[in-house]
Amino acid sequence: MNDKMPQFAWGHININVSNLERSIAFYQKLGFESYRPGIPYLDLTSEAGVREMPETCARALGLAAAPRARACIMQLGRGFPKLDLIEFAAQTQAKPQAKPQAKPLSNADLGLVRLCLAAKDLREDYLRLNEQGVPFISEPQLCQDGMADIAICMDPDGTLIELIQPHLDKWPTPASSE
Repeated sequence: MNDKMPQFAWGHININVSNLERSIAFYQKLGFESYRPGIPYLDLTSEAGVREMPETCARALGLAAAPRARACIMQLGRGFPKLDLIEFAAQTQAKPQAKPQAKPLSNADLGLVRLCLAAKDLREDYLRLNEQGVPFISEPQLCQDGMADIAICMDPDGTLIELIQPHLDKWPTPASSE
């Protein structure tokens, strides 16, 4: 038995979207840029029309055989994680691969409910995004003991995105692990 822990590094975060162009435009407002116009290992492109995902890829992702989709990879800066946006197409004789949520996820739900991006000037970013029509749950709020300002906006499909400006000088000093 190997006692070593896995050696993972960030790869990407996937968000299924209902309209690829609309979602690309939204994430560009947050400062993301196109990294790749598709996801090569899934044999998907962002071009108009959709491609059939290879069966082995669909099986690996736990999807119905050969879903049709288009996608792109976006990045914030040059590092990781990347952001994969995938738009699944409605099948002619089946339900769409990606079903709309019965209700938008909230911060009280289980599982991955929000993506968090760090801001240098949250108030300025909030005003700029608000002017561009980005919907927010509230204006920036100062949290516990002034440790951070946060605001949460939503992408076109209701995915929650937390914008945080941490004030690390106000965070408690971590206890030493002696």
